[in-house]
Amino acid sequence: MENQDINEESINNQEETNIQNEAVSEDKVTEKPSAEELLADEKDRYIRLYAEFENYKKRTSKEKVEFFQYANQDMMVSMLGVLDDFERALKEIAKNGNPADLQGVELIYNKFKNKLTEKGLKTMEVKAGDSFNVDFHEAITQIPAPSEDLKGKIVDVIETGYTLGDKVIRFAKVITGN
Repeated sequence: MENQDINEESINNQEETNIQNEAVSEDKVTEKPSAEELLADEKDRYIRLYAEFENYKKRTSKEKVEFFQYANQDMMVSMLGVLDDFERALKEIAKNGNPADLQGVELIYNKFKNKLTEKGLKTMEVKAGDSFNVDFHEAITQIPAPSEDLKGKIVDVIETGYTLGDKVIRFAKVITGN
């Protein structure tokens, strides 16, 4: 029995010695990096940080430009109703009204439209016979096409569409041929 206890003890001591030796060899494997390696790591970190900061500056300046460009979008959308009313009034005055009244209303209309255009509002040029494009047009209804070449194309424009910069703020409402 005693021999067995002594053998177990010696085995345990050998295992502890092996564990200690492995720990010492691991310390030797994980040597400290050289100054050149540290410098290369820091340089890499600096370059990445600099690039990240440059991307941040570009993104924020782009966001700022877009903010100023589209800041008055709500006001523009609300003015489109007034612009439509002016256009309807001009049509009615041209039919039944006094030429002097027509000239006065046209003057006000043109001045109002020019001010909106100065702020970036653009009218979409849509006419009968154009191809229907869901990115710019909203189909109100479909009717049987008056001619074969108008099938799937715009037959009539109900309401003018507008863009502010490159962004559509009101789709042109159209009737398409079926």
